[in-house]
Amino acid sequence: MSYIPDTSAQDSQVVTPKNKKKWIIRALVCLFIVISFYFVVSPLLMSWSGGQSAISIDKLRIAKVKKGDFIRDLAIQGKVIAARRPVLYSPAQGSVTYLVDAGDSVELSQVVARIESPELQSLFEQETTKLSRLKTQLSREKIQAKQIQLQQENRIGQAHVALNAAKREMRRSDEAIKNQVISDIDYQKAKDDLENAEREYNHVNKEVALLKESQAFEIQTYELEFNAQKVKVTELQRLVTGLEIRSPVVGVVGNLNFEQKNTVSKNQPLMSVVDLSEYELEVQIPEIYADDLAIGLLAEITFNENTFLGKLVAISPEISQGRVQGKVRFSKQSPANLRQNQRLTTRIILEQKQNVAYLPRGQYLQKSGQFLYVFRDGEAIRTPVKLGSIGLTKVEIVSGLAVNDQVVISNMNVFKEAQSVRVIQ
Repeated sequence: MSYIPDTSAQDSQVVTPKNKKKWIIRALVCLFIVISFYFVVSPLLMSWSGGQSAISIDKLRIAKVKKGDFIRDLAIQGKVIAARRPVLYSPAQGSVTYLVDAGDSVELSQVVARIESPELQSLFEQETTKLSRLKTQLSREKIQAKQIQLQQENRIGQAHVALNAAKREMRRSDEAIKNQVISDIDYQKAKDDLENAEREYNHVNKEVALLKESQAFEIQTYELEFNAQKVKVTELQRLVTGLEIRSPVVGVVGNLNFEQKNTVSKNQPLMSVVDLSEYELEVQIPEIYADDLAIGLLAEITFNENTFLGKLVAISPEISQGRVQGKVRFSKQSPANLRQNQRLTTRIILEQKQNVAYLPRGQYLQKSGQFLYVFRDGEAIRTPVKLGSIGLTKVEIVSGLAVNDQVVISNMNVFKEAQSVRVIQ
């Protein structure tokens, strides 16, 4: 019996993958890990090894440096008050009688109160009587001066006549001495008479001139006394007329400071009148802006969603409770429907500049110092800068940044003062 061998000796063992698809997936996962390591983990490790930290861009606010008009201002609340609130005072001591009540409307120059002052009235009558007496004395002095002047003119005339007679007698004596019909003694007597007449005439003229000067001085003295008394009476007349208290404006009566018929002293405030045709705003400005305030600064007042222009017209010279009191007045007529003590938002323009670089205001001001973080090529780089004026919405850039630079304007505490930080987008 013959034996036929099988083909097992010719077979060789072949190893085949149990799951080829699973092997391909593993290969792709390994490739993805390698790529991720290269592009993500590797830069982070390099940054860590080089001392550089990283932060997500979602945690930052970035703004561009722009150029344009810059306004530094402040916004405050203002209280509406009447621009004119004159207080009426008593011109003299006496009793007051009010002719109006608080809240009444009054017209210009309307009598609103009277002061009864018997002392002032009596003094006025006494001084008026004295003025009349001085006027009479002045008139009498002028009449007497005219009488004396007539008498002195008569004396001058008599002296002049005597002088002419002496001159005629001297001419007769000259003719007689030539014809030798008069003695030398008579001739010398005629000559002496002429000299006496000339002396008397000159003396009378000088005496009359001196008397006129004395009379003019006396009249001037009376006139000065009369004019002084006239000024005094005029002032008293003004005070007596002022006993009728008149409203200086058209408006509404404010508070009455006394009851009817109460006794008041001179210069005591009696009442106030409020002019409701013109308003202004009383504002309380924080002390930190005190050095920047100046009369005439522009202001924008918001009322009923409309903006009205105004000016800062008054600044208190002192600081009270950390604030400076000021007054803002409307540049034009006050808007209608305003009410006293109403609160309005007021924006005071402290400074205006044109064509300057600026950034939006942000939290970086809390710790900016002289540095800001500029975003370039995926990094936030600490850059020295110089800031200027700071407004409500803008901050002036003096140097260190260029227009269109991207700057981090959020809180910079996340950078921990690092020189550069990589920003992950």
